[in-house]
Amino acid sequence: MAYDYVIAGGGSAGATLAARLSEDPAISVCLVEAGGDGRDLFIRAPAGVVALLPGRPKLNNWAFETVPQAGLAGRRGYQPRGKALGGSSAINAMLYVRGHPGDYDDWAEAGCAGWSWDEVLPYFRRAEGNQRGGDALHGGDGPLKVGEQREPRAISHAFVEACAQTQIRRNDDFNGPEQEGAGLYQVTQFWDGPRTGERCSAAAAYLHPAMERANLTVITKAHATGIVFDGKRATGLRYRRKGRDELVEARREVVLCGGAFGSPHLLLLSGIGPRDELSRHGVATLHELPGVGKNLQDHLDFIQSWKSDDTDLFGIGLRGTAQLVRHILRWRRDGSGMIATPFAEAGAFIKSDPALARPDLQLHFVISVVDDHARKLHLGYGFSCHVCVLRPHSRGTVSLASADPLAPPAIDPAYLADDRDAALLLKGAKMMRAILDAPALARYRRKQLYLTGGETDAELMQHIRARADTIYHPVGTCRMGADAMAVVDPQLRVHGVDGLRVVDASVMPTLIGGNTNAPTIMIAERAAEMMQAARG
Repeated sequence: MAYDYVIAGGGSAGATLAARLSEDPAISVCLVEAGGDGRDLFIRAPAGVVALLPGRPKLNNWAFETVPQAGLAGRRGYQPRGKALGGSSAINAMLYVRGHPGDYDDWAEAGCAGWSWDEVLPYFRRAEGNQRGGDALHGGDGPLKVGEQREPRAISHAFVEACAQTQIRRNDDFNGPEQEGAGLYQVTQFWDGPRTGERCSAAAAYLHPAMERANLTVITKAHATGIVFDGKRATGLRYRRKGRDELVEARREVVLCGGAFGSPHLLLLSGIGPRDELSRHGVATLHELPGVGKNLQDHLDFIQSWKSDDTDLFGIGLRGTAQLVRHILRWRRDGSGMIATPFAEAGAFIKSDPALARPDLQLHFVISVVDDHARKLHLGYGFSCHVCVLRPHSRGTVSLASADPLAPPAIDPAYLADDRDAALLLKGAKMMRAILDAPALARYRRKQLYLTGGETDAELMQHIRARADTIYHPVGTCRMGADAMAVVDPQLRVHGVDGLRVVDASVMPTLIGGNTNAPTIMIAERAAEMMQAARG
């Protein structure tokens, strides 16, 4: 079969792009996704992330691992990524954060024309259907539902008060005029109608309502294995489904939406990338593009957890089990209760130095004990706080582990390779500890896990290297730009070939100061308009 556009990957970007392109009945779109349809209960119920995130089993989750990390005491990091329509928006904490306006101005100043804050804001607003309504900074009627949390725990409000007690002001809108401060996160969750309280993934927002269109074909459980070329023009996509190799042709363009790991991996498998790497794995070079898979950036995250006597938290115990049954019934009835929680209910954007122009650290406050991505469970109840460095200096890679298209890529985030990241994460951990020690949280604290609070800097840094890991924001491996190491131009077209674009978080030149889902959807909104304009 042949279509005007063939999209590889139905995650946050792919779901958005396919829906927007297919709004024009004169063009045809085919979306190929390795996972399922993104409609199951574990995805729709926000608390289902507890079952999805650990990757045991790999339910809607690629559950990648990194290569051993020298900066993390030789450990392999864990990289959960969504494997379903909606991608990682189907398994994330639903937090709606855009980053700081200065992050996008940095992109424009680095040669990415058209990507300054003033130029991307309309696409954020186009996507957003905010419960608070529309204004100069927010959209009120976009497909992506953004709302208040249904029933945040009392401890989350106490965290905000603890921040105030440590001189961090309250901020009720991290996407408002100022990012700095502490508050409750808004979430991508349905806030009215029959789906109130359900997760609003990119698929639920954009793609599922569009799938009845005659000009949109969605193929699930289909693993993309390579891009087909006629000379240096992309003309189709190979994929494997039910053990069979199949081909779909593209009359206009092939678009990669596989994310920071999947998109560079597919380019490399198709002969686009550094010649020496391709040769090492026996892949013929179609076009040498040295930046493919380089420039990997991610938010490395360190967690401090406390056991608590408060059972109004998500935990493991007899009382909690009885409460959970009641909360499930409430959620099914009206979308409220613990099942609707994003877990990371509160947070803060803070500066390690008051003289900084923008926050350089982010906190996520979680209403449960989080240990190794919920892969290590603890009896009882508790809470956790995460801190991450927003703009790391360390740069990693995504490369081929083998020429087998079904084998995962080799992922090397190079965490803490730059000493500046280690110094800032240490400072952030100490600032976080001061907040958790504040009076507002006193009644919730019983016993701290792993730490005593009296560690020296050297001992705390040892804990960081032993326990820190991703908070799920990899970007940059097919970065935008006009220099020799750029993979795509500001129109997201792959340099040196025709009929091929990349539309996802991999095109970000630098990591934005915040969660990456909303910016990824914005990129797809922007790309859809670019592609429509290119058709004339």
